[in-house]
Amino acid sequence: MSKLNGVMILPTGLGCSIGGDAGFNSGCKLIAECSENLVVNPNLVNASDLNEMPNNCLYIEGSAIDRFLSGKLNLQKIKTFNKILMAVNSPVLPVNYNSQNAGIWGLGADIEIIQLNTPLLMKAEINTDGTAGGIYSGVEELVEQLIDKEYDALALHTPIECASELSEYYWKNGGVNPWGGAEAITSHAIAELINKPVAHAPYSTDAEELHVLKTTVVKQSMAPEIISNTYLFSVLKGLHRAPRIVLDTNKMHPDILSRDDIAFLLTPHGCWRRPHQSCLENNIPIIVVRENTTCFSKDFQYLNEKGIIFVENYLEASGVIMAMTAGVDYRTVTLKGKK
Repeated sequence: MSKLNGVMILPTGLGCSIGGDAGFNSGCKLIAECSENLVVNPNLVNASDLNEMPNNCLYIEGSAIDRFLSGKLNLQKIKTFNKILMAVNSPVLPVNYNSQNAGIWGLGADIEIIQLNTPLLMKAEINTDGTAGGIYSGVEELVEQLIDKEYDALALHTPIECASELSEYYWKNGGVNPWGGAEAITSHAIAELINKPVAHAPYSTDAEELHVLKTTVVKQSMAPEIISNTYLFSVLKGLHRAPRIVLDTNKMHPDILSRDDIAFLLTPHGCWRRPHQSCLENNIPIIVVRENTTCFSKDFQYLNEKGIIFVENYLEASGVIMAMTAGVDYRTVTLKGKK
């Protein structure tokens, strides 16, 4: 019996208690082992210099997942590798060249640097509801500059302006990653215009922050961030074999995945966005992990629990997925679920 196709997400900027800082690669590997193909967002597996996603993962940013689950686009698995365009602000710095060459040598990737005529500027903010937000400029100019370029995926390697008190608090206390919101907002805006896989990695040139990175011991889940100041290698790993976006949803091919192929959405507790609503409307089971809370979980209420499966942790989620694969109602294999 073949395994099921699924989607596993960790939203950015909501302070997920598991994977809210430097990804959740171990959980991704577990769920991918239970799946035929697993669609993942970058925040799930990006851990600065680390990205351990298995080969059956389809790495695509949030707005493409929104449109995929809404039935507006399909995803096509690639046969070889992507041509990655790496957009950087002017001037190109040694950290940009070194990151490019690390991807070429370390991954065997095809990466070309493009120096932006208009800088891509991003500023991190914390919204009044506690989530990460941000503002940006230079997106339209970037898209215009890329019109005649031939590439399959876009890596953005630019700094994010962040108030020192925000970054200092984060490194000392954890919580909501202040850079995540600006990254997500900017990546979404670009991806919807170019219809290609997009991911962003910041780098720091601030001497004070670099000192903090070298002298601070952080909690275990933040360690992949603290040991890197380029944050790019995980992005290059994800984009190297990211799926192609297919706008013609009538196009059929064995390597093309559509919404109709998806059997589950796996999500943290305390978030409800377009992917969840699309799944609910199209009878795709939503598996909610109670243990992985967000900054909204305390007061969050699911208005309609039909079509939602609540589990305590990702280990239990893997059991539910395997039960679904076996054609077994998961409630029949536990006394708790028996009526």
